[in-house]
Amino acid sequence: MTTSWLKSLDALYGGAEHFARCVAEATDNRFQIQVFAAGDLAPALQATDAVLSGSVELAHTASYYLSAKDPTFALGTAVPFGLNARMQNAWWHEGGERLMNAFYAKHGLYGLLAGNTGAQMGGWFRKELITVDDLKGIRMRIGGFAATVISRVGMVPEEIVRADIHAALQKGVIDAAEWVGPYDDEKLGLYKVARFYYYPGWWEGGAMIHIHVNREKWEALPKTYKSTLLAAAAAAHDAMLARYDAQNPLALKRLIAAGAHLRPFSEAILDTFFKAANEVYADISAKNEDFRRIRDSINAFRHDQYEWLQVAESTYDNYMMIQQRKKTI
Repeated sequence: MTTSWLKSLDALYGGAEHFARCVAEATDNRFQIQVFAAGDLAPALQATDAVLSGSVELAHTASYYLSAKDPTFALGTAVPFGLNARMQNAWWHEGGERLMNAFYAKHGLYGLLAGNTGAQMGGWFRKELITVDDLKGIRMRIGGFAATVISRVGMVPEEIVRADIHAALQKGVIDAAEWVGPYDDEKLGLYKVARFYYYPGWWEGGAMIHIHVNREKWEALPKTYKSTLLAAAAAAHDAMLARYDAQNPLALKRLIAAGAHLRPFSEAILDTFFKAANEVYADISAKNEDFRRIRDSINAFRHDQYEWLQVAESTYDNYMMIQQRKKTI
């Protein structure tokens, strides 16, 4: 199994290792999966291509890396103003898996949900954003679907690999950059060259991580091994999200102590991005039936989820956050 992660990204790469370990333990080591970091067998963004070529059987990756082939792939990981991690998990298990795997089958793949980063951050900016006009001309390192959206509001998306982000910000080649969230961002040291740390990462309310399996190899497995892989993927998913939930708060405290200035995107700025995102979705849906069908499913699910969550979950969380601010807990 190749991955899209360096070993230093221990939450992401650790998810792949957790999956392989669970498979081995569940089969008394009869089923062994070797895990390789990005670049060992295939470049990070071409992990799934290695599965399709047959050079590996599996890839632990983000499906939106394939959105240039078909934007529908992005729906398997995250799109702007989509579902959060909890909603994604529910959607996947209550119909999303069937929809995505019907799409994956057209490309010779089978997908297993095997991780989530949770809601990501909005990135590091060299200058503070006061009004919508401040977005104009900002050169931002950003990946996936969001690049199309920010270009509609006058920003300039840049594709820069992880290793070069710090230097590009320091030299002024770019004005802003997003990566993941506090735990992974801290490792890059971006707070030293771009002090303003914005939230939320509206392009990734949650990022589903998948194991892409060569479909022929998947179909050849006995049912017991298919069940084992599904169970191992579920365990890896829970472990990854738990690690991010546990480590992000601690990392954020360290980043603020080191001088990062935490800032929310204004509602006006978020409204601008929201409008641009919906325009992009309308354009794609008019031409791509797979995208439209899966996107409609996600939208309907999101609507019902927010109607419910604002009744119970959000009310409870908001009250407890008030107590936190009052320092009564």
